[in-house]
Amino acid sequence: MNTISLTNLNVVLEKLEEGVLFLDEQRNVVAINKAAMQMIGQKQGDVVGKSCPSLFPATPCAHTCEESGKCSLMAGTAKENKLVQDIVVARPDGMLVPLHMWATALPADKSQTHCAVVLRNRTREVQLEEIAGQRLRMGNLVGHSHSMQILFREILLAASSDANVLVTGETGAGKELAAQAIHDNSARAKKPYLQVHCAALPENLLEAELFGHSKGAFTGATADRPGRFEAADGGTLLLDEIGEVPLGTQVKLLRVLQEKEVVRLGENHSRKVNVRIIAATHRDLPTMIKNGEFRSDLYYRLRVLPLRVPSLRERREDISLLASTILSGLTRHYKREDATLSTQATDVLLGYDWPGNVRELVNALEYALVHAEGTTIQPRHFPAELRDIVRPFNVLESKGDTLLTRYYRGSAVAGEKELILAALAEAGGNKSTAAEKLGMSRTTLWKRLKQYGIVDDTTT
Repeated sequence: MNTISLTNLNVVLEKLEEGVLFLDEQRNVVAINKAAMQMIGQKQGDVVGKSCPSLFPATPCAHTCEESGKCSLMAGTAKENKLVQDIVVARPDGMLVPLHMWATALPADKSQTHCAVVLRNRTREVQLEEIAGQRLRMGNLVGHSHSMQILFREILLAASSDANVLVTGETGAGKELAAQAIHDNSARAKKPYLQVHCAALPENLLEAELFGHSKGAFTGATADRPGRFEAADGGTLLLDEIGEVPLGTQVKLLRVLQEKEVVRLGENHSRKVNVRIIAATHRDLPTMIKNGEFRSDLYYRLRVLPLRVPSLRERREDISLLASTILSGLTRHYKREDATLSTQATDVLLGYDWPGNVRELVNALEYALVHAEGTTIQPRHFPAELRDIVRPFNVLESKGDTLLTRYYRGSAVAGEKELILAALAEAGGNKSTAAEKLGMSRTTLWKRLKQYGIVDDTTT
């Protein structure tokens, strides 16, 4: 086996984005690369010879290391379990730098090095977490739950990359909205964003749609036509329901992803394309691979960045905000007065399992709005499947209304009031901005403020 020269190794170390510190058996630094010096804000001459814990004062890692007398990150390396820690380092210039760190043992030789500590700067990740944590919505995705905050952060991370993304989740959960949000927050936002619903077309038409065709390539091909890959050049292409693509087309799709070029049906020459691929599916692709229904090589090409959209029943705390946002849009569409949900109606929404997810919620609210006599939606206005869930419990809503189950009694109103207060705080008290963040009209917000007794004298 050919060996690599020390000079070449040093060149690689200096080019790495990760910081690396080499330690001797006493945990003193014997060497450090450029990235590590930048992260901790110290020069090589100030670091070499110092103990590793002294470079990360007041951190849990340093505390454990000093107490035990050995590197705390080295425990478990014999079993090949990498122990990691997230710490925040205060540099000499006062800047706080969040770091992700781990260690690896080095083979015993004549050199002084015993192990290497690897550092990764988490500043960008932390910034994205803060940005995502302040959002009630991203694009057309709405939510304040923990699972949605995680999703928002993953969308921002994916948007900062150009890698392929595989979006999974149940039908109606919002996979297309997540894909759109990735594109809209990416460097490709001003370029085309196109979608192909892979389940809607038979194999021969799907290939023509994706790759294009020349005149006469098949019956009905009366002219040359570019495919979606060419049309999306420079932008993003969403392959929706990728699990429905036939195996024969999967082979051709894999070639496009590998070579970054397409060959139109009926032609022999290729055309270069620069397209970011987002694939979406509700299917269990790993199981399909085991059954020989989906290619594993294509799966791993698409799943560079996996992203899962949570189902609505996994984020019930978002239902009140979602319902308010959806109702506001529906009333504008139907040119109706702003409609509100009664507490009992909100309880029904919170108690339903939503197998159709957000799409089913939209349909249920539209049904209720059409059937409501006034501006307040009651449980009796919902579709039968929602009304049916309450009948066995024999709890009366009010005179003349159907029976319902009082799930999360009283929590709906309290939750909405907290959301409104949070949105107002985020908007600096500006009610127009807060209404936009909440996805409701300014008039609806004023009604809620009056309802909850939080109207003030400001007119913004």
